[in-house]
Amino acid sequence: MLIELLAIERDPTVMSHLMATLAACEQAGAGRVKTRVVQADFILDSTGLGASLSLESQFDLVIENPPYGKLGVTSAHRRALRAAGVDVPNLYAAFLALSLIALRPGGQVVAITPRSFFNGPYFGEFRTYLLNMIGLDRIHVFDSRSTVFADTGVLQENIIFSGTRSKTSSVVELSVSHDHTDAVSSRTVPYEKVVFPDDPNKFIRLATDDADTEIAELVLSQPCSLSNLGIQVSTGRVVDFRSRHALSDIELPGAVPLIYPGNLRDGAVEWPRAIRKAQWFQPSGDKDHGLLMPEGWYAIVKRFSSKEERRRIVSSVWSPVAHPGQVAFENHLNVFHSRGHGLDHELAAGLAVWLNSSLIDKFFRTFSGHTQVNATDLRTLRFPTLEDLRELGCTHAVSQRDVDIRVKELIAA
Repeated sequence: MLIELLAIERDPTVMSHLMATLAACEQAGAGRVKTRVVQADFILDSTGLGASLSLESQFDLVIENPPYGKLGVTSAHRRALRAAGVDVPNLYAAFLALSLIALRPGGQVVAITPRSFFNGPYFGEFRTYLLNMIGLDRIHVFDSRSTVFADTGVLQENIIFSGTRSKTSSVVELSVSHDHTDAVSSRTVPYEKVVFPDDPNKFIRLATDDADTEIAELVLSQPCSLSNLGIQVSTGRVVDFRSRHALSDIELPGAVPLIYPGNLRDGAVEWPRAIRKAQWFQPSGDKDHGLLMPEGWYAIVKRFSSKEERRRIVSSVWSPVAHPGQVAFENHLNVFHSRGHGLDHELAAGLAVWLNSSLIDKFFRTFSGHTQVNATDLRTLRFPTLEDLRELGCTHAVSQRDVDIRVKELIAA
């Protein structure tokens, strides 16, 4: 059998090394391997009217380690992709999308990428496109965020996955290792346990062992969604660089508390606090006043967890007793509210206990491999009833152990 291999590379500094490698492949193949190298821009040269690469439905196998980086909305690459019927926000997603087009029906893609497209609204359209084009065969995750590609500054879990074009998969092989040198453990699970059939967001979930599966089943068996509870979650309204005129380091007439992620500590909010952020917001017009939340109890969650934090979801409670009056929440927070107003005390506290539990942390890790927590992610969670959440909120669970014991008792009841 003859193997024909096409390699596409844009960087002229690595061309000689690539050609030497392919020449060695041809020699080792003893006439069964034929290679060709093309110096081209994979995106620009395979899309548009002037495309020099004709790749559509040409290949049985695509293997890639695509570049990582955002694509500007007005960039030439983004415009070329839109003209080809693909609109993605990131370089690696662009490479994947074009690679799927290059596959014949039954062809396979194998790629190593960050895991960020598994969840969240940012990659929502791409996820749908990907899963409509291929059936996932295998996913391997490196659960260390600091060793694989450590020199690139990509602080999220990386994966290697394979998928087959125009295939309906019934099972997926899931495997995990700490990094590229560690032992691998693997299991095969039904496809619907990885992509839930009724999930409109098409999250890709990785329960890599029996414990993950048990946790997922426990969380998903909870009776309520946020909608059932009459609760909404939104990002904080204040984008500080757009509201510099209203920010203040000192208290001024008419100013209200401005809460940043750095104010969240041990399940509560420490305000004011000596952080490198303004602690007061002084509205000066209707637009500024529209950024404020009315006095009330709120459960709030950091949108980004730091590397030092044990949990991906970090929640605290804003107290109108400690701080009466209106409040401003900065955009790096997610805020749980009821139609723009506060919750009752026990409910806000119960939400924070539930979200801070190890159960929810482990469940969240099955579909998110990075530090960002989107409002969309939080909307996909399941919750106990209002009564059970209020019961959680009546307890004085301070330590992580206390939180986990109370949640375990609630689920076992």
